[in-house]
Amino acid sequence: MKFIIKHEIPGRLRIHLVQRRMTYREADTLLYYLHGIKTITSVKVRERTADAVITYTGRREEVIKALKQFDYQRVEVPPAVLEHSGRELNAFYQEKLVLKVLFRAAGKLLVPASIRPFAIGIKSIKYIIRGLKCLLLRKMEVAVLDAIAIGVSLIRGEAETAGSVMFLLGIGELLEEWTHKKSVGDLARSMSLHVDRVWLVSGAQEVLVDASSVRQNDKVVVHMGNVIPFDGTVASGEAMVNQASLTGESLPVKKEAGGYVYAGTVVEEGELVITVREVSGSTRFEKIVTMIEESEKLKSSLESKAGHLADRLVPYTLLGTGLTWLLTRNVSRAISVLMVDFSCALKLAMPISVLSAIREASMYHMTVKGGKYLEAVADAAVVVFDKTGTLTKARPTVKEVVTFGRESKEEMLRIAACLEEHFPHSMAKAVVKAARDMGLEHEEMHSKVDYIVAHGIASYIEGRKVVIGSYHFVFEDEACTVDEAYRETFDRLPSDCSHLYLAMDQKLAAVICVEDPLREEAGAVINSLKKAGIRKVVMMTGDSERTARAVAARVGVDEYYSEVLPEQKARFIEQEKAAGNVVIMVGDGINDSPALSAADVGIAISDGAEIAREIADITLAADNLFEIVTLKLLSDSLMKRIHSNYRNIVGINTSLILLGAAGIIAPTTSALLHNLSTIGISLGGMQNLLEE
Repeated sequence: MKFIIKHEIPGRLRIHLVQRRMTYREADTLLYYLHGIKTITSVKVRERTADAVITYTGRREEVIKALKQFDYQRVEVPPAVLEHSGRELNAFYQEKLVLKVLFRAAGKLLVPASIRPFAIGIKSIKYIIRGLKCLLLRKMEVAVLDAIAIGVSLIRGEAETAGSVMFLLGIGELLEEWTHKKSVGDLARSMSLHVDRVWLVSGAQEVLVDASSVRQNDKVVVHMGNVIPFDGTVASGEAMVNQASLTGESLPVKKEAGGYVYAGTVVEEGELVITVREVSGSTRFEKIVTMIEESEKLKSSLESKAGHLADRLVPYTLLGTGLTWLLTRNVSRAISVLMVDFSCALKLAMPISVLSAIREASMYHMTVKGGKYLEAVADAAVVVFDKTGTLTKARPTVKEVVTFGRESKEEMLRIAACLEEHFPHSMAKAVVKAARDMGLEHEEMHSKVDYIVAHGIASYIEGRKVVIGSYHFVFEDEACTVDEAYRETFDRLPSDCSHLYLAMDQKLAAVICVEDPLREEAGAVINSLKKAGIRKVVMMTGDSERTARAVAARVGVDEYYSEVLPEQKARFIEQEKAAGNVVIMVGDGINDSPALSAADVGIAISDGAEIAREIADITLAADNLFEIVTLKLLSDSLMKRIHSNYRNIVGINTSLILLGAAGIIAPTTSALLHNLSTIGISLGGMQNLLEE
């Protein structure tokens, strides 16, 4: 690619691409390519000027080399990135905003003064109709105030005042629509489906393939705990499917042969073979956008209160207008009061602040599914952490395989990986990775796999029953035993590891020792959360009392519970909520999903099980737990901004009403200052919270 360096300082380049024009698709392709280079920290691509601003760390030569090697045709960009990048949306509204201002200026300069009142009168019809519709529906909303203000101004022959009011109303509506669509689009993209590999039915086998290679009418298998990757019909199987992320339903829905399932929903229990009907992610994206725009449950209570308060204040504005006229007999003063309403700013500024905070959260690799959850994080008093994959590293490793029979360590690991690869969890991923690193290939040699949540996996291989899982599952539920000849080996298993027990035909065959080191930042994160206002931090784990006690002491939690089952985690959270506490649950596994659902805010680690990510209200990138502290600070800052907005809106608008009623400012000035203050507060709400 040919380019010119237009400006340069250490760590930052501004380049111009040598091409006649840049399309939206080309701009998104370049952006995607540059974001994939590790040394580049941020990129802005401007399609209108074919410029790019690149911030980087490391050597300048690496960035220059990457730019020289770039070619639009050779970069494979996921279709969803191109379809829903938001670039075209931004360009569309930027142009509309510029054109609106230019038309306003041109109208004042070029349209004769004798014709302007007629043009303004025609333009006012839509505002007056809106107001009349509200009255016919017996609603007293802002549209009524706008219609009265514009109508009275026209009746009094003050067409320029009416024109100014309509222009400012139009600018406000445009900014609101733009910000809303952009924020909803950003949120929908972050919630959109990201499935890389799926189990494809090939003959009598299941084959793990890239999701991009699946075509319409192919059959895919979705095991328990996994996300359904495509829209399709159920060819066979029976399962309970959680559709909360798509429909908002809290209870799972039963799906069986002939039923229809949607991409992004999750198999909670059972297993399905699905005939693929839609391979595009666009249908999923559109459904999420609709859900976000229509779902009241995603709004924070402060956001909802602002909307309701806005509508309730309209009659009082009308009353104030009437009283001003009765007391002063001055129509101009009455109109000055009418031009000011609290509801416009309340309805615009509050949602923009919340949506902007959600957008900002995505910059820190956090997916927040609604303003309601940011408010809950700000109010939270209790945080409950799962241990494995949450307080400990998301990528545990197999340290040792101890055998209890004639089979080799490699064979035992191969069998374990064959079973575990169907159920993504941090421990299962460790087993699968260890087998892959050792070059242990396998075909699907087992029968149907049954997964028992928080316990283990059971199946049959060549007629022999095989189970793998926790001590409780293998020795208590399945009544497996240890050969006495290996009792001493069993008693000497390393105590610093988590153990996966593998048994065949009721006899222990191997123990896979998984090293699950604590995250370096875990203790500091818990300390920071307490400083940020969290009163109690709790750790809950299915591990033994000995392991739980050691971890709890190291990270500094207030309480810990060992050997707990999923329903016990959820029960504890319900008890805390009943005591009046707002509770956050942080987890990553299938066994955490009941607790994530029960909590006021469920936070999932993105490297964890897919069902946890789908059920959770907020998803965090797994590389650093300090994101939870950032989330808390962001939520607290949002609440402060909302309360500040309330004070500013009430203060400014009350002042304008008093000034108008006293005759100090004219109706035109009143309308101008009111609309400018509304736009100013709204634009302030779009600023990043953590950079203030």
